Amino acid sequence: ADNVGCTAICALVRENDIVAANAGDSRAVLCRGGQAVELSFDHKPASEVEKSRIEAAGGYLEDTPGGARVNGNLNLSRAIGDLEYKKRSDLQPEQQIICSTPDVLIKERSPEDEFVILACDGVWDVMTNQAACDFVRERLLKKMDVTQVGIELLDACITPDPQQTQGLGTDNMTAVIVKFS
Repeated sequence: ADNVGCTAICALVRENDIVAANAGDSRAVLCRGGQAVELSFDHKPASEVEKSRIEAAGGYLEDTPGGARVNGNLNLSRAIGDLEYKKRSDLQPEQQIICSTPDVLIKERSPEDEFVILACDGVWDVMTNQAACDFVRERLLKKMDVTQVGIELLDACITPDPQQTQGLGTDNMTAVIVKFS
C-alpha cells in the first residue's frame, strides 16, 4: 500500500568508531561515561532543511498540538515506504516530499563507551536521551541481563493512563541495547 512506511536506525560498531545511519525519527544514543551522546538526528518536518525540501516538492506543513505534520498526516519527514509522498517523476528520490535518504554519523570510540540504545520514537517521546541512558545504566551496573533491561525500558515507557498522558506512551515501541564488554 502507498500509505505504509517505517523509519530506520542502524549502528555499525567497529574497533575505532561507531557508524550510525537513520531515516525518520528513530534514534541511536550512546552512553559514554554515564552521559548520553546522540548518534543520529531526528527527521522532523519543522526542521528548516526538511521543511524546505517538503515545500519545494509541493508538500505543506500543518501545525497540530503534537507538532508539525507533513500534508496534515505524517509527523516525520523521512521514511522507507510512504510511497504516496514519492510520486513526483520529475524529482530525484532525495527531493521528494518524504525521502528515505539516511543521515550518517561517525563517532570515534572511547574507553568510556558503555552501550548504545537504538529505539523508535515511541520510546524517545516518553524518555529523554539522558533518562534512557540513566535507566539502562542503573540496571546494567546491577548486572541485570541486557534483554531484561530492554523489556523494563519498554515497560517503563508504556502509560497506564493514555488520557492522562494525552497519548504519550501508547505508540509502537522497539528498542535494542548494544552493551559493550
